[in-house]
Amino acid sequence: MRLDVIKNARLYITISTSVILAGIVAMVLSFQQLGSPLRLGIDFTGGSSVTLGLACSGGNCGKPIDISVVRQAVESKGFTNSVIQLVEGKDLKGVSVRTAHLSTEEREKLKVTLTDSLKQYGEVDPKKSQIDEVGPSIGQQALKNGLLAIALSFAGIGLYLAFRFQLDYATFAIIALFHDILVTVGAFSLLGLTMGVEIDSLFIVSMLTICGFSVNDTVVIYDRIRENVKLDAGATGFNDLVNASVNQTLGRSINTSLTATLPLLAIFLFGGATLRFFSLALIIGFLSGAYSSIFNASILLAWWRNRNASSNKRSPIEAN
Repeated sequence: MRLDVIKNARLYITISTSVILAGIVAMVLSFQQLGSPLRLGIDFTGGSSVTLGLACSGGNCGKPIDISVVRQAVESKGFTNSVIQLVEGKDLKGVSVRTAHLSTEEREKLKVTLTDSLKQYGEVDPKKSQIDEVGPSIGQQALKNGLLAIALSFAGIGLYLAFRFQLDYATFAIIALFHDILVTVGAFSLLGLTMGVEIDSLFIVSMLTICGFSVNDTVVIYDRIRENVKLDAGATGFNDLVNASVNQTLGRSINTSLTATLPLLAIFLFGGATLRFFSLALIIGFLSGAYSSIFNASILLAWWRNRNASSNKRSPIEAN
């Protein structure tokens, strides 16, 4: 079956516009309720950090710690939405828990809970344990650095595409990237409102990964369009060349997206709480990236080229 992206261009653009508008509404509601478009986690708002290390000697630290056991114990005491990670190194094994700002009594309660959950793995070493408070200013700086990294990646991608292709190619590729970011951010804004899902530093990593993956798909399609334009030498309309190019690369785009999404789906289902929403962000972004590369980027380029061609064909009398 041959896909005609130009014939159904209005439908494809309407779908993207509707999804983005729904996400923007969710972000506005989130900003009104939470003070930010997304529900920020402790990586960005600050909080308390409790790290307990086990006594090890000569590299013998006992059996591995089951983080699910620790998580269950922590959440059973009311410390929900905590970031729990294993701490490992030379002569070091333990657990680090980051959560919202806690009082002195709450920090002690969390420490006792962790100590009890770690008893089956060894004895806690006070010299390898610590309790810290992370201020909101540090979290805000992390958020600013993450947003700066995304902005720099957009700028770098835009410059590369403008150099490799042409300015209009680069412009619409960047618009497609904005589409993918807005779809993913809108989805997580909605999840934050309805399910209390918070974003952490891994969310910034997922945004950067989505940018790289999505633009790769767009580059493949644009490269095929450019090759077909050169080979055709003006014998065929640009719309037909775009349709032909999309169909020639369609199998590659679908296969690449599926092979990247299936492992992420496995991580989402079986990878544990720490990686669940990181993988979900990538799944949403990768699928959105495949859609925007096949439809939005190619449709917008065809619309622009046809518009310019029509303007150039108008005579001076017609223009007046």
